[in-house]
Amino acid sequence: MQLIFKLILLCLSVSISQTILAKTIEVTDLAGRTISVPLDAHKIILGESRFIPAIAIVEPDITSRITAMLGDFRKYDHDGYQKYLKIYPELADIPEVGGNEASSFSIEKVIALQPELAIFGLGGHGPGSKSARVIKQLEAAGIAVVFIDFRQKPMKNTLPSIKLLGELFDNAAKAQSFIDVYQTEMNKVTSKLANINKPAPSVFLHSRVGLAEGCCESMSYGMIGKMVSAAGGHNIAQDILPGAFGTVNYEYLLTHQPDIYIATAIASSRHFKQGSNRVYLGATATKAEARSSLKQAATSYNLQYLDAIKQGRSYAVWHHFYSSPFNVAVIQKMAKWFYPQTFADLDPEDTLRRLYQQFQPVAYSGNYWVDLVPNSVEK
Repeated sequence: MQLIFKLILLCLSVSISQTILAKTIEVTDLAGRTISVPLDAHKIILGESRFIPAIAIVEPDITSRITAMLGDFRKYDHDGYQKYLKIYPELADIPEVGGNEASSFSIEKVIALQPELAIFGLGGHGPGSKSARVIKQLEAAGIAVVFIDFRQKPMKNTLPSIKLLGELFDNAAKAQSFIDVYQTEMNKVTSKLANINKPAPSVFLHSRVGLAEGCCESMSYGMIGKMVSAAGGHNIAQDILPGAFGTVNYEYLLTHQPDIYIATAIASSRHFKQGSNRVYLGATATKAEARSSLKQAATSYNLQYLDAIKQGRSYAVWHHFYSSPFNVAVIQKMAKWFYPQTFADLDPEDTLRRLYQQFQPVAYSGNYWVDLVPNSVEK
């Protein structure tokens, strides 16, 4: 009788354990898909490793959860990656299942690792919502796939993406804390913009300066292009580029002179030391280095002939804000550039510093925006 009782207890224990292991939650991702995912999964694939700072908002112990990822964080934001590597040396041991684009993603490697969950962006450097074959094969292997987005529609999707990450990592409270701070900071911009009764300054956003030889790549209806609009500027690329990005030629800039020029900075410390034409901002850049690189980049494209640059209305921002949940800080900074008197009391650097202090395991450092010559453009 005692033996039978022990066997019953053992069976019950196994049954309960299996139930816990199999527990799932139902979520709606940023592609509008309602799916069941493992609760608090511990074997996760990242379609873009630059999601790591966003995930760290709700799960500081990131390396215990990430099974594999693409190599975009290490390659494209070298200085930011190195900061994480110092705190999490285990990052170097996480397998990369692709390089820096969707076509490099290895389904075979992922399936062999037997993850529970894959987190992808709607579109970008890894598999996206249109990668039907990848999604089908992963789901057939029992791997749940969810989509977040900071890139395509940052103003609409940043906070829902953080909320979703809070659900996936079983930390809704931390996600909500970030959402509350973000909304408070964004309201500091939107509340004042609503009372401005003057034409928006025209803005040319020069994307990934120094990467291409010709002039000039820009963002229109996606990524930082939408942030220009959110900050109260008129993005002139939207007048001629119907998609997320494209090219605005030099002649168009000369005949449609923008009030303000903004470059996006893709240089790391390595590029700066090598003397490239890329603008240098990020975790290790000093203000002097950033300003020097912006001046060099503008000259290399003959952009010194633009009125915005000649008259001191030229700026640069860290390119990786386009995939960052901390985009509210750069929106504040651009609003301050566009309307310096209206936003005189706004301190975007303090906003970014506080976001790091509250929601990142790494310390705030470096510079994430710069101007050539400080100047008021508000009249």
